[in-house]
Amino acid sequence: MSETTSIFKKTSAEGWFVPLKKSAYIRRKDMIELANVKDTLEYYREMTRNTGKQLAWDYEAAAFPYTMEEKEENGIPYILLTGRDPHQNNHMVIGVGRQKENEKFYVQIVLPEDATHHDVAKGNEYAKFIAKHLKGELELFNGRIMAF
Repeated sequence: MSETTSIFKKTSAEGWFVPLKKSAYIRRKDMIELANVKDTLEYYREMTRNTGKQLAWDYEAAAFPYTMEEKEENGIPYILLTGRDPHQNNHMVIGVGRQKENEKFYVQIVLPEDATHHDVAKGNEYAKFIAKHLKGELELFNGRIMAF
């Protein structure tokens, strides 16, 4: 993705959004910051790295096949996960926000239109891990709800 290409699109009524194929949401009443999500993903990577050491195998590369960058566009901070192997993984975007109608905070995991099946599987895996770690309610990409 080049520096001039924006992942966000502008519409007159809704504001800024990411064109998406699917989204998963993790909701809870307590505040969620992007740093909480990044720390949770770093913890996940550390766990898989330690598991890999015990197995004498690079499990982290298989469990987390993305590079992670914090970005900001139009005042909206987000985490961009970019696949290391473009044949298996493209990317996903993770952001946080607050719902006005019920005052709940949320994490949104977005799989853009060019997401692979592997991105969907990893997105589900990360969504479940983050929801369990943050003790939130998870709405999966298929609309099903899980509570942790």
